[in-house]
Amino acid sequence: MKSLFYIFFIIISPMAFSQVEPNYDESKVPEFLVPDPLMAFDGTKIKDAKAWTEKRRPEVLAFFENEVFGKVPGELDAFSFEIIEEDANALDGIAHRKQIAVTLTKNKKTLQFNILLYTPSGKDNVPVFLGYNFHGNQTVTSDPKVKITKAWNMKNDNLGIVNHQATEKTRGGRAHRWDINGIIKAGFGLATIYYGEVDPDKNDLSDGLHRLFYKEGHQNPEANEWGSIAAWSFALSKAFDYLETDPNVDATKVVAFGHSRLGKAALWAGATDTRFAGVISNDSGCGGAALSKRKFGETVGRINNSFPHWFNTNFKKYNENEEALPVDQHQLLALVAPRPLYVASAEEDEWADPKGEFLSAHYATPVYHLFGKQGIESTEMPKVNTPIQNTVAYHIRTGVHDVTDYDWEQYIKWAKEFVE
Repeated sequence: MKSLFYIFFIIISPMAFSQVEPNYDESKVPEFLVPDPLMAFDGTKIKDAKAWTEKRRPEVLAFFENEVFGKVPGELDAFSFEIIEEDANALDGIAHRKQIAVTLTKNKKTLQFNILLYTPSGKDNVPVFLGYNFHGNQTVTSDPKVKITKAWNMKNDNLGIVNHQATEKTRGGRAHRWDINGIIKAGFGLATIYYGEVDPDKNDLSDGLHRLFYKEGHQNPEANEWGSIAAWSFALSKAFDYLETDPNVDATKVVAFGHSRLGKAALWAGATDTRFAGVISNDSGCGGAALSKRKFGETVGRINNSFPHWFNTNFKKYNENEEALPVDQHQLLALVAPRPLYVASAEEDEWADPKGEFLSAHYATPVYHLFGKQGIESTEMPKVNTPIQNTVAYHIRTGVHDVTDYDWEQYIKWAKEFVE
């Protein structure tokens, strides 16, 4: 593996950079060092899986926890769940539908979110994709029995969000992103949660999961404590706690899935909770799969300025200062090893830097080699709509920032082979 990736270098001040247009020109990507995932912070070379697991992985995980996503400040006092609705013959008889209310309790305060779970009708112990949706469980399907979320919702007049509340018009409004029939017919289940029920996606960390953990008088996390992405990831693990109890689910084959910002959450969930059998990152971009040091499309400064609540406060020290990071996002991907990992991009989604996502998967591959697994072995990107499917998989498809049936076809095929 080459540890230095050379491209034309330009010097530009942080203030000037913040005022210019995003870079979409490969010739203007700065020269940068790709941190060797197998070189410990003390200079020790990692040569085997044991050394990775016991020495290198913990220190990389700790860096991302302290400097990027943030620590979870304690443990819950209580966790409970209740199946609030169930139908063994949903979706014209092909699926078993359950709706589960999960309650988290801390410091005498509670938060509740709802899991929508579909599994193939009449089958137990099936593998499941678990991921968040953007506007409510009712948006992923036209199924009239799915409850409409009552949580705060991001404005979207076309979808049917009125005064930050979902309406009946939202039902099925994002069904194109969830090939539920294809998932069910392939023998998989789908579990999804509206992320706004866990933490509303706005720069206010006083009205979601965070508030349960605040001491009296506190309204914001400490500099090294969690932002919204870590909160969303935490709740994915709590959803997993439920799935472990469900006889329709094979808890050894639960794959964390996420698109865009929720792809970042899926990656962090997979890094922090090794129960996940695999991770799928769909168009996760900056702070997700894309290499930060390329400064292509969205950058650390731009994402922290636009969404200051997503990461912890410490991460802001790297605004327009990516070269100071002793890690890059390929090391986040490597934290999933040896479990299967799929990174996907879209040809027209330059903001998420498809090449940076691909290279990140490539540079994570040496860690997978320690476990005898195959990954992305070349720095040459595949042609559009030509997937590379190994334990570490990648594709770039035609189209824009979205999730399509094509994406799900690849994920299902890959999961059938590599999710053990």
